[in-house]
Amino acid sequence: MSQVVRSPVTGVVVALDDVPDPVFSGRIVGPGVAVIPDRAGGDDVSALAPISGTVSKIHPHAYIITDDNGRSVLVHLGLDTVGLGGNGFTLLVAEGEAVDAGQPAITWSPAQIEADGLNPIVPVIALEGQESILTPVSSGQLVEAGDSLMTWA
Repeated sequence: MSQVVRSPVTGVVVALDDVPDPVFSGRIVGPGVAVIPDRAGGDDVSALAPISGTVSKIHPHAYIITDDNGRSVLVHLGLDTVGLGGNGFTLLVAEGEAVDAGQPAITWSPAQIEADGLNPIVPVIALEGQESILTPVSSGQLVEAGDSLMTWA
């Protein structure tokens, strides 16, 4: 059964090859795509659950949602943001909590991440997935938070 993975943020879709971090561009944690988040307003925004399921892991800068079939999707908010120690991130869900696709998981400010000298790009990774069964939307496409980002066959 295929799974629609929704965009956690509004922005422009890019291929993992364009993510300036070898962990993601090298697909070390798995295949997927990334979203360059919209920073025009400068306001805090909610990063959404990309699929329905259970929050299997959550940190201020990243979270994993696992569906009922055992498929897990990682959302990583910015690059090297672990070094911020949680500053600028507000958790809205807890580990073990059931969530619906599109439900806010973390509030953060992509503009503030950029102002801190970090890259706010958001990799969305199909953990333990195979690239051959992912169908992402086209690179360069603008997506709204909650829009389809890729289909996992």
